[in-house]
Amino acid sequence: MTPEEVGQRMVALLAPAEVTPAVSGGQAHARATVDVPPVNWPDALRAARDDAELACDYFDWLSAVDELAGGFDVVAHLWSTTRRHGLLLRTRVPREAPAVASVVDVYPGAAWHERETHEMFGIDFPGHAGLTPLLLPPEFEGHPLRKEFVLASRVAKPWPGAKEPGESEAGGGRRPIRPPGVPAPGEWGTTPTPAGAGGVGEGPRGGTPARPARERPARPAPGARPPRTARPTATADGPAPPGPAAAGPADPPAPQGPAASERSGDDGGTP
Repeated sequence: MTPEEVGQRMVALLAPAEVTPAVSGGQAHARATVDVPPVNWPDALRAARDDAELACDYFDWLSAVDELAGGFDVVAHLWSTTRRHGLLLRTRVPREAPAVASVVDVYPGAAWHERETHEMFGIDFPGHAGLTPLLLPPEFEGHPLRKEFVLASRVAKPWPGAKEPGESEAGGGRRPIRPPGVPAPGEWGTTPTPAGAGGVGEGPRGGTPARPARERPARPAPGARPPRTARPTATADGPAPPGPAAAGPADPPAPQGPAASERSGDDGGTP
């Protein structure tokens, strides 16, 4: 079945519910996309599984999309292993107290996905008996995949993505767009005080120690510098004597007399 035929089949199966079929992008990988009311969410997934023409027997994944003031879109992707076509089902829940019925009794594989969506977006799935934390520690507060959730790591460290075209390190060009969850300067966290204010930060969420200024030793005044030692110069009698740094231990005097002759004879040299 083509994506258009899959969408029309879902409309016929869920009539008289208000169902809106569409086709996703992707050209050869396009999928039928069907929007259904939240009250018809379990019936839509069950119809896609049990209908002989659709036969979507494989549950692929389930997640959500934050649409800000519009609420949340709960999205599920199904696949037919025999018909070789996919189906993308969506339903929208309000932002205040978002909830939609669980489909674990239709597709048991949805249990893990509903737990993750509940944890990351704060969407409730009535009928799911185990919506316990899955990825975050129990003491974690908030839902990190909501767009209003502040990414604290982006407050401490700038966004690592590439700059917009036309921007440079010196500024100017197009104004950069902050990704979702990255607050503007001064909107979150502490504001460091100027140097010399005791190293205390002040802001809406309390103070944090500021980074101390690096202290450098004071440079001496021009008149207080020690005089430089003049370098010795060569004379007519010979090269300049070595300075103190070049001076080393004196070489022992060469032996003279009979001792020198005996030593050279011992070494096989000439007297």
